[in-house]
Amino acid sequence: MQYEIRGGNLPVLICQLERGEQMITERGSMCWMSPNMRMETSGGGSLGKAFGRMFAGEAIFQNLYTAEGGPGMIAFASSFPGSIREIPIGPGQDFVVQKTGFLASEAGVELSIFFQKKLGAGFFGGEGFIMQRLSGNGRAFIEIDGSAVEYNLAAGQEIVVDTGYLAAMSSTCSLDIQKIPGVKNVLFGGEGLFNTVVRGPGHVILQTMPVSGVAKSLQPFIVSNTQH
Repeated sequence: MQYEIRGGNLPVLICQLERGEQMITERGSMCWMSPNMRMETSGGGSLGKAFGRMFAGEAIFQNLYTAEGGPGMIAFASSFPGSIREIPIGPGQDFVVQKTGFLASEAGVELSIFFQKKLGAGFFGGEGFIMQRLSGNGRAFIEIDGSAVEYNLAAGQEIVVDTGYLAAMSSTCSLDIQKIPGVKNVLFGGEGLFNTVVRGPGHVILQTMPVSGVAKSLQPFIVSNTQH
């Protein structure tokens, strides 16, 4: 499978498949394709995996696209202004992704739920108690809100992230929360009550324009318009 990412800040992933090659997607991300691409909808494995994806913020069912009779082309569009990032998945190379971050992948990639080991990180870390785990073998593509900034953390090395800015991380990383100290900082700092602490070893992908931040900045204007 060959691919290119076009469209700038409104990106689309265009994949060129050989005969018999397959791609998986969810949430109706397919935007155009050649006539010989056959779609088949399935639960992507067991019923438990299907409902697990639902709790992770994704669809219960997956769409499997196969190039039949010869080479095929299929394109997947991002749902929010930003960027699309390829993540290679293989043995020992599982990744954990923000819910709704998965765009598409080769058929060898498996999607499942990832539970935060610490309840505090799940409830206050900004991405909820459940995130999405990508495992198996193949190339996966995720949506990044805004631009991606990446770090490689050594064992025990930490980075403190504001709510919503964590897009993905190696499954070898761990999450915890850190309460912002000082009553004045909490009341007037504008940064909320908690930050997320990501601890290595592993690779971390941050995003510069979380959907949650955009929604928060637009809320005063929406409320103002409804009052007129």
